[in-house]
Amino acid sequence: MAMVNRSLVTIDDLSNREIEALFSMADEMSDSMNEQFGVCHGKIMASLFFEPSTRTRLSFETAMHRLGGSVISAVDIGATSLAKGESIADMARVVGSYADIIVIRHPWEGAAKVVADYAGVPVINAGDGGHEHPTQTLCDLSTIKKEKQTIKGLKIALWGDLKYGRTIHSLIYALARFGATILFRPGSGLELPEHIIRKLTTEYTGEFKRYEALGQVVKGRLFPLDAIYMTPSEPHQLAMMPDISVQVELKTGVDALYVTRLQLERLVAKTEGEGLKEDYPVVDKKLLREKEFKRTLVMHPLPRVDELAYELDADQRSMYFKQAARGVPIRMALIALLLGAKEFSISGEVDSFTQKKEYAVYRRDFGVKCANPQCVSVQVTETKYIKPEFKIINKQPLTLRCIYCEHEVHPRYIASSDWHDGTLDNKKYHSADSHWAGKIKPENLILFDSESEAKAHGFKPSRYATARHQGSDEVKVSKEQ
Repeated sequence: MAMVNRSLVTIDDLSNREIEALFSMADEMSDSMNEQFGVCHGKIMASLFFEPSTRTRLSFETAMHRLGGSVISAVDIGATSLAKGESIADMARVVGSYADIIVIRHPWEGAAKVVADYAGVPVINAGDGGHEHPTQTLCDLSTIKKEKQTIKGLKIALWGDLKYGRTIHSLIYALARFGATILFRPGSGLELPEHIIRKLTTEYTGEFKRYEALGQVVKGRLFPLDAIYMTPSEPHQLAMMPDISVQVELKTGVDALYVTRLQLERLVAKTEGEGLKEDYPVVDKKLLREKEFKRTLVMHPLPRVDELAYELDADQRSMYFKQAARGVPIRMALIALLLGAKEFSISGEVDSFTQKKEYAVYRRDFGVKCANPQCVSVQVTETKYIKPEFKIINKQPLTLRCIYCEHEVHPRYIASSDWHDGTLDNKKYHSADSHWAGKIKPENLILFDSESEAKAHGFKPSRYATARHQGSDEVKVSKEQ
């Protein structure tokens, strides 16, 4: 099977079977490293790192050199034409004409997708703001699989900054796909974002339950949780979920503890970071003495700050340096596959605990835009050519998901492009909470964030322009004008 000319922007770009096959190829390359030189001879990789990086950047560049290829790089936005106001699309087109493959890290969420859309060569996302970091997830999954022989049915605890940690966001989706049970232990104020929870609960087969347990100490076999995501191994297990107590009794222990630092660079104000630091959970020897951690893998994407004690480095359960080392063969295999220098064969089925969803797409250059200030689609240099684009993931309440950063948008007003019978008198807009949200066809849907914008486009308020719901009854508040 060939993966040539594909890009890896999110972990969803690879199927479970492809991930398993990539791991096998990485193992083969690791066992015969000297034989890989020449696999990508004559190929050039552009390494574009516009945020700080040690492991990811160097492991990608090492991987390309190990394959016999060459590397060109840019590591400072201020030293590129982006600082002059050049768009990401223009940069992508130019760099794509110089290199055979591009690896990019950028602070804007969705930037890697834009590069992939315009470069004309394979693109690998090395981290786009707080969105995703798919190749780190490959390293994480590989470590778990190699140490535990499986992922399905394991209990994986995610610890620390679940709000801004891009490694966490990619890993959550992958663990759910492979059938793991996920335990969430965030720092105070750093809980999992709602848009990620919604995707987890609508596109995967497990069930997400919240628990009020933060701040409590670990006692005996009880582990303090904020939430749990459980993939059932038996159909009746989900029915039992409501009976799980606030603190889950982990009789068989935690299989892996994935620790992350506080992502200070994502915070709006430094003062916010000071408050979050005070209650940030720490993993140390004292914690790991508890029974549920007896056989737990201690993982961390690195770098660490104060959340993971140095005293654990010599502990046989600590995996974080192994994770980093595995980055080279994993990325070697990925580069070789995307460049068409290697192919793999896939045999057998790999369980994927997902629910197939087909969403209508909303795409107009006016009316509504992504509400995430870090999204690439709202940046001044990019709005000249990027049209806001969303998946319509729910009609009541009307909910959109940005295709770039995956944040959600909840428009306030809706209208139809056919003006309801095609006459100007019927060019009306309605509340997004009204029954019209379910009646207007997706291809005719027009959305507005404000009444002033709707009126600016020639629409008049209908009697449903302001509406609220009480149970199943719609209450009309304003009259048609």
